[in-house]
Amino acid sequence: MRKLLALTLTMALVAAISAYLVWTQERPVGHYLSDLRINLAVDEGTPADRGNLLGIQPELFPADYQSLERLHLKLAAYLQKAREQGLLNDKTIVVLPEHIGTWLMVRGEKNELYQATSLKEAMNWLSASNPLLFLRALISAQGNNRMDDAHLRMKAPAMARDYQILFGGLAKEFDITLVAGSITLPNPSVNQGQLQVGHGPLYNTSLVFGHDGIPLGQPQRQLYPIFDERGFIEPGDENAIRVIDTPAGRLGILIGSDSWYPDNYRKLNEQGAQLVAVPAFVVGRDTWDKPWRGFKSVSTPPEISLKPEELSEGEAWHRLTLISQQPISQARAGMSVFLRGQFFDQGSSGQSFVSSTGQLFPDGDARGARMLNIWL
Repeated sequence: MRKLLALTLTMALVAAISAYLVWTQERPVGHYLSDLRINLAVDEGTPADRGNLLGIQPELFPADYQSLERLHLKLAAYLQKAREQGLLNDKTIVVLPEHIGTWLMVRGEKNELYQATSLKEAMNWLSASNPLLFLRALISAQGNNRMDDAHLRMKAPAMARDYQILFGGLAKEFDITLVAGSITLPNPSVNQGQLQVGHGPLYNTSLVFGHDGIPLGQPQRQLYPIFDERGFIEPGDENAIRVIDTPAGRLGILIGSDSWYPDNYRKLNEQGAQLVAVPAFVVGRDTWDKPWRGFKSVSTPPEISLKPEELSEGEAWHRLTLISQQPISQARAGMSVFLRGQFFDQGSSGQSFVSSTGQLFPDGDARGARMLNIWL
């Protein structure tokens, strides 16, 4: 009797494990109708032969990341709209928002993940449907928040490959220079024209793709991750701010709140930066209008007199982003572009804006996908 019971339990266990393994391999793609509309919210300057900065503030949702084809369809629709309006040329620099590449970690997952109501639930589905990848990543995870580290690390090679295929492909397809927002990867670098991941900490990094779809230079790492991300994202080297030569001029990139620090602009000035791109992301549906909480990573720079809760989050972004406010920045134009949409229970509220010659041109209506353009 005991042997029969043991055999029955063993067979049931084997059947359950087999069913689970089969389930982990299933990746059905559900039907999803995405909104491909986008409006031109800001258009400054006069067309000339010096090119333009064009910000694409997309409105994205988890289901947009179910496949590369689906995400390409949406982003290509935005760029096609820009082309139809005469906003693309061989000197155009397109700027995408922060973390637009990081969400590639949910590419090719199960429908249950995209239907999750909270980020925690979604990450549980991600772990459950990729058990070996998750366990391997958890073993090598670093930082104080090992679970978040593991979720970002577990699909890093595929994320890097998808990032280059998607954004390098868009740059080549539309014959533009593309600032591909940012992506979080372990110790990323470009080797022989290919974005690769290494071992070690996670970095929030941005990469620029040229007209041929090949990366221009090495990834720019975020120098000051916000407080909520410092448990799993490592700060970059403060001396590693790079300027990239583009057809429209020398371009510097400051990720997120890196754009708040005057010393970063001085380093860009030393390298002759003429343009500045700021991929950004503000979490929370109402955060933009709530009181600013102050510097979230390191001590307040001595030049900054703002105090927490003195202004709203949006007003602080406008005040602290010092593009074209000489003598702190000598760049002639810049753009801050925010990621919008709803990622599970994480809303977003940043409103993109353009800076030029000491003036600020904000998008006063953040609903839906938006384009912001400035002719150089």
